[in-house]
Amino acid sequence: MGNMTLAIPNNIQDEMKHFSEIRWSEVARKAIVEKIETLKLAEKLAEKSKLTQKDVEDFSKKIRSLASKRFLE
Repeated sequence: MGNMTLAIPNNIQDEMKHFSEIRWSEVARKAIVEKIETLKLAEKLAEKSKLTQKDVEDFSKKIRSLASKRFLE
């Protein structure tokens, strides 16, 4: 099994120490696996998509704009 070293802010490390009974390496491992699964699904969906890069950028701008308006309301 490979190893990975993470740098985290001191305040986060202090919080983690407070909950020392938690196996933080397992929390990180599960988060990484979930992210990989999400990325693989997104990749699979993108392979079947007929959208162009321009379409994706336009959708992204529209979504950000709508989200900003909703947040500011």
